[in-house]
Amino acid sequence: MKVVTVVGARPQFIKAAPVSRVLRAEGEEILVHTGQHYDKSMSDVFFEELEIPVPEYNLHVGSLSHGAQTGEMLKKVEEVLLAEKPDALLVYGDTNSTLAGALAAAKLHIPVAHVEAGLRSFNRRMPEEVNRVLTDHISQWLFCPTDTAVKHLAKEGITEGVHIVGDVMLDAFNYNTQLAEGKAKILSSLPVQPKSYALITLHRAENTDDPVRLKAIVDAINQLPIPAILPLHPRTVGKLRESGLSISNDNVHVIEPVGYLDMIQLEFQAKLILTDSGGVQKEAFFAQVPCITMRDETEWTETVTYGANKVVGANTDLILQAVSEFTVDFSHIPNVFGDGKTAEKLVEIIKRGL
Repeated sequence: MKVVTVVGARPQFIKAAPVSRVLRAEGEEILVHTGQHYDKSMSDVFFEELEIPVPEYNLHVGSLSHGAQTGEMLKKVEEVLLAEKPDALLVYGDTNSTLAGALAAAKLHIPVAHVEAGLRSFNRRMPEEVNRVLTDHISQWLFCPTDTAVKHLAKEGITEGVHIVGDVMLDAFNYNTQLAEGKAKILSSLPVQPKSYALITLHRAENTDDPVRLKAIVDAINQLPIPAILPLHPRTVGKLRESGLSISNDNVHVIEPVGYLDMIQLEFQAKLILTDSGGVQKEAFFAQVPCITMRDETEWTETVTYGANKVVGANTDLILQAVSEFTVDFSHIPNVFGDGKTAEKLVEIIKRGL
């Protein structure tokens, strides 16, 4: 079994780690890094920390407009596939790297496996939504994390090759939590106490590219009544500068992006989490920390259904109200994301299908 895996963004490095360990025990994996996240703090550190093999190919595509970036990735991934002639191609999630990898394989009649298939925000203005829908419709194996994802696919007429395997992020979270216990040191360097602060992440284009939404979120951050930690994405730094906005709340400690093990520690020890990240919403659920989602919708509807996540949009008043009032009793919430053995299940399904 020879599989080419295409990754390019920070969440995909995390998801790929547990699957790569299983794949390389069962066959051959060629890891392709598109270069979508390319600076050390957003890329290299993840391969070092999470014990991911160094990619056999780094395409160095970098930051371009959506169309140009996807097109350049498509061209370069195709070259890799022609050279390697794999049995299958594996992609994760919903980035431009996901779509480019899937399209390149489909054009060459190489079967595609999509991890995190069936997720939907039902907001086609999000590039991630377009990427995930198109990828699902050209995949042979659709690995769904939840029953909800399976139902979304069925409504679009996709029933063949659909497998509910649980969430590979739970595999990664369980494994990396153990690593973090010995290696994560971030909290000792910050002026906050465990379970007393909010952890904030802000990077989604729907927020950072819209000056009105960005201002509303920044206004809320600048009025937070509790200490907060904000690891700031490089792209968000640029957007704040362009919009003439700044974080002026002395309660909020803005820091550089952190490694994943440090991020796990920050999540576990937070009192609550404010985010526009799909991955962080789930990690908050795994860590049993209340999550406030600064978007108008979420792909992870289960976290809302069971009361662990509150979706407030880019609304200053709703964000601040949730910070003051939102609490969660995790003792009554079931784990709806599987048993932490997703990687083994999906690799076995691919192996059987080849």
